[in-house]
Amino acid sequence: MPQFLRLALVLALVLGGLLAICAANGPARAADIDDLYKSQTIVTGQGEPNRQAGFKICLEAVLVRVAGDQRLTAKSEMAALREKAGGFVTGFRYRDRMEGIPVHDEQGTHDRPHDLFCQYTPATIDPVLASLGSKPWLTERPRLAMFLTSEQGVKHFALDADDERGVLMRESFSNAAAPLAMQVAFPTAAQLSQAGLDDQTLRSAEMTKLDAIAKKAGADQALSGSLVWSDKELGWAADWRLAMAGKTYTWQVRGVSFDEAFRVAMRGAAQILSGNGQPE
Repeated sequence: MPQFLRLALVLALVLGGLLAICAANGPARAADIDDLYKSQTIVTGQGEPNRQAGFKICLEAVLVRVAGDQRLTAKSEMAALREKAGGFVTGFRYRDRMEGIPVHDEQGTHDRPHDLFCQYTPATIDPVLASLGSKPWLTERPRLAMFLTSEQGVKHFALDADDERGVLMRESFSNAAAPLAMQVAFPTAAQLSQAGLDDQTLRSAEMTKLDAIAKKAGADQALSGSLVWSDKELGWAADWRLAMAGKTYTWQVRGVSFDEAFRVAMRGAAQILSGNGQPE
């Protein structure tokens, strides 16, 4: 084989290997980026005032979604950013939440609830994050297995993948994960039983043990928590645990619905996993 052909073949093989490495470890694909840089909220109608209010909510949501840091919305710089929130949107669309339901005689589309979907790009959002002292969380986001105990009076159980008592809670966990571009899984009753775990032993189980079971449940690691109903606070007291880099983080919330408790859980987990430290 002529020397120049041999060199060309070697270069082609090297270049192919580099491209394969980049595909595996490099930035997210365009489709992934489009999915990451988006957010949504609910507005009333499609009028301009409510659209602008929706843009403010969506800006906050996309910043937290991209960075994984819930603290961003509390920064003082956000006040000025909210006032020009529409300028960061590259595209938006609506979906009538009452689609298929006839408009009432005295009701127009102006007062029907709509989902407002907002699309952004790295070119507009990344500089905003930088101005807030943050950056995008672009590494693959782990799927979390949820290990949860629930106690309300004499009723108590450990959440699993199949129990009918946990249907609404499993759905709520998934809804809490979606705005953060995360996914959740749940251990089966058999997996909990085989590990000797129930609603009592689960509370003190080592995170290393739960992380191992999480992998059997099709997840990457565990998020553990407890819910206890408080008549005094008319809400749930929730405590959460997640391990990362040899450290177990804990955080809590009191007197809330379980929907909000799960949102606190997922926002806290995202903050830890994105490298933004201890949830407050």
